[in-house]
Amino acid sequence: MEKAYINLGIFCVIGALAPILPAFATNDLGGQVAQASTLMAQSDTIYHTKVYSFSENLVAQKAPITSVSQLSDVQPSDWAFQALRTLVERYSCLAGYSDNLFRGDRVLNRYEFAASLDTCLKRVNKQIATAKAELFPEEDLATLQKLQEDFADELTVLGNRVDALEVATAELKADQFSTTTKLNGEVIFALSTASRNNKAIPSNVSTSSVSDVDSNLSFSQRAILNLETSFTGQDALIVSVYGNNFPDFLDVTGSKMARLVYEQDTGGSTENDFGLFYLSYQFPIGERLNVLVEPYGGVLSDFVDTINPFLGSAGDGSISAFSNRNPIYWQSSFGAGVGVTYNFSNTASLSLGYLATEASNPNSGLTGGSYGAIAQLTLRPVEAINLGLTYVRSFNGFSNVGVGSIYANDPFDGADNIANSYGFEASFQISPQMAVGGWVGYVQTEAISGANEGANATILNYAITLAFPDLFQEGNLAGIVLGIPPKVTSNEINLREDKDTSLHLEAFYRFQLTKNIGITPGILVITNPEHNKANNTIYIGTLRTTFSF
Repeated sequence: MEKAYINLGIFCVIGALAPILPAFATNDLGGQVAQASTLMAQSDTIYHTKVYSFSENLVAQKAPITSVSQLSDVQPSDWAFQALRTLVERYSCLAGYSDNLFRGDRVLNRYEFAASLDTCLKRVNKQIATAKAELFPEEDLATLQKLQEDFADELTVLGNRVDALEVATAELKADQFSTTTKLNGEVIFALSTASRNNKAIPSNVSTSSVSDVDSNLSFSQRAILNLETSFTGQDALIVSVYGNNFPDFLDVTGSKMARLVYEQDTGGSTENDFGLFYLSYQFPIGERLNVLVEPYGGVLSDFVDTINPFLGSAGDGSISAFSNRNPIYWQSSFGAGVGVTYNFSNTASLSLGYLATEASNPNSGLTGGSYGAIAQLTLRPVEAINLGLTYVRSFNGFSNVGVGSIYANDPFDGADNIANSYGFEASFQISPQMAVGGWVGYVQTEAISGANEGANATILNYAITLAFPDLFQEGNLAGIVLGIPPKVTSNEINLREDKDTSLHLEAFYRFQLTKNIGITPGILVITNPEHNKANNTIYIGTLRTTFSF
């Protein structure tokens, strides 16, 4: 005789119930269902809150009116109860006590019974799927079919309720992010000193104005605290405050070429200044576009990748301001503005940004004072190579550069100027323990006011960098930099042209004592300071300790 088979599709209706029904710990059908009842009651709370009430659910489904017989409880003496009990004991479709005895002897309502039936049906269904159907007696298959028919309405309602709960759970997961603020910071202690020679002077300046370097060993600090807040999990509001008492090495040596990366231009003051350092809000638009708004403390390099991965950190990278990044990025620094980055793919992106240094001043605003606009195409043809093509348009942007010769920072003796700057940056990680990089920066500038209006000048700088990550110990970093700080190579104001060439030589080694503490001794050598061979070589030594948290 042909075997009777269960329509396996019926079991799929109730398969979704598993997330709210834990594996039963006993063979006590009543106890198991009591647990299911409790879970159902708990699920009602979520269900009422996120979807609609149980009665509304029935109306929405236009369910037929249930007969009085279907409202009665299932007694242990009922056929359905006994049939399920037999199936449980025969196929172990409900987990039981350690002695494998089934001890269901409680009166159940129809939904409690349906919950247990659902679990048993799923287990039997899996057994049928992994075994031959003829191993299951025909009468057992018929019993399962009859139970499904008798409790079809309850099983359907349970399935619908589980579907609704899954929707509600998905909504809760999507909305579960809460606004949080994280604190991180960086503290730098540094011992620094400069060689005791004459202060550097620019070309074409009388040596009679030379004064001696008066430098002793200084102990200074800088502390930055960042408050990072996210409202959606993808955006970031950053508020940074800082305290600083680093002296300006321009006053000590006579040249901005000796400037350390972590010093703040305080005009030689060693008073601790504490206040707002940086303010920004970053958020994505779609999957490829990111927007960065900077109301305070922004620099053009915030909008782009400076392509200096190992040396570009003030706390953990190089020790000098020049070797930190291509100096054209320093134009119009510490301003307010906005930038965007569009990622074409994982290998190419375009960044645009604009900063105004006097944005809060109603007399100059965003366009009437010093400003800088940047565009950069960043390429990553392979994982080990990063390239940057940079263009900067600025108005009176050199006063904030802070590196290079005095003439490079002010080529027209205070006259307003417009500049077009072009940069090429590259980094090539030859191996996990060695990377080579560098940049070239070329500037064409023109005076647009004063007696020198219409005068033109060109400024050049370049550098080659070597980085040796994990040298001698994991986390350590050695770095070497060789370059020429910004130099006025030609100027129609002849007296403000750099006649000779300085070389920037730098070496440092960071000992990473712990994940949060690093100590970096370093030395900086400037030959022919101010691109003037009449000046003595400048030597700067520093011992930097960085705490990050």
